Amino acid sequence: MPDTRLTDEQEALRRTVAAFARAVAAPAAARHDEERTFPYEIVAGMGKMGLFGLPFPVEYGGMGGDFFALCLAIEELARVDSSVAITLEAGCSLGAMPVYRFGTVEQKREWLPRLCTGEALGAFGLTEPEAGSDAGGIRTTAVRDGDEWVINGSKAFITNSGTDITRLVTVTAVTGTTGDGAKEISTFLVPVPRPGFTAEPAYSKVGWHASDTHPLTLRDVRVPAANLLGERGRGYANFLSILDEGRIAIAALAVGLAQACVDESVAYARARQAFGRPIGANQGIAFKIAEMEARTHVARTAYYDAAARMAAGLPFKKEAAIAKLFSSEAAVTNAREATQIHGGYGFMNEYPVARHWRDSKILEIGEGTSEVQKMLIARHLGL
Repeated sequence: MPDTRLTDEQEALRRTVAAFARAVAAPAAARHDEERTFPYEIVAGMGKMGLFGLPFPVEYGGMGGDFFALCLAIEELARVDSSVAITLEAGCSLGAMPVYRFGTVEQKREWLPRLCTGEALGAFGLTEPEAGSDAGGIRTTAVRDGDEWVINGSKAFITNSGTDITRLVTVTAVTGTTGDGAKEISTFLVPVPRPGFTAEPAYSKVGWHASDTHPLTLRDVRVPAANLLGERGRGYANFLSILDEGRIAIAALAVGLAQACVDESVAYARARQAFGRPIGANQGIAFKIAEMEARTHVARTAYYDAAARMAAGLPFKKEAAIAKLFSSEAAVTNAREATQIHGGYGFMNEYPVARHWRDSKILEIGEGTSEVQKMLIARHLGL
């Protein structure tokens, strides 16, 4: 078992990000949520702190840390604003990580320095209107035309894809068929803005209101042949490996939200008076909050284990699925319980728990649904 205790350096990072989250992100969270505006000023602050470069080498403009460090930062940001946390998560693990994992030296040198500073955002174009986990459903195509690839198709639910600082969308596309007749799927770096590339109007979402999410249309989008990312025909397999890592980051985000619900509930239970005493003095409330804290602790332990395994170079796919499954469901449960503890106030958007409640549900869906996680775990058990 890897050691999951935080080092002094990791603890210092956690405290630094927590202080930034409380001082900068928290005061603006309700406004951005209500106005559904992208938090450019907060993203710029995270960029100056080096958060977008946490898991990348110094030679490419990163901070020389690892994925565990990124997860610690995501958790602390999610304790105040999930929209900010998912912006960082998607920018790093989905936007920049494919370039780092599978790109050529030239591609890394071209893209990573800007992505690591947060001055540019990258997005991950996998999901389509009729294709998510089902690779066979991908309809976007890329056809070789001389020294270029011509891409046509559409993508759905793409985070960070339509901001003023979005500069790269990595797109999966069908480039032919394999020997057994299956679709050959490859991956391409699409710089944006680009002729033929359109970020359609943003979705009206239940939660994550300050996170940027669009459907995308690609009509005869031309990119140089050199923009093929990784080996031709390995696009889907490569993205699946990226999702394995990303599930740990989503688990960290879920833990942050779950902890926020505990924190808000404790504060409210101490302050709210009913029948002459704080409602936290009642076992019905106290036990509910105790269960929320226990749930959060177990979820954090699960993602720490998966992150430590990954950092140590150990197999982590099953542990990542477990962490993502348990943490996302813990976040949803804690958000529901926190809303209940707040009573009528919990249904009012002026209280953070209402936002946490709206933000939590997507955690059981994005980067692999709970059902997909159970399928992965079952496979590792030989079922």
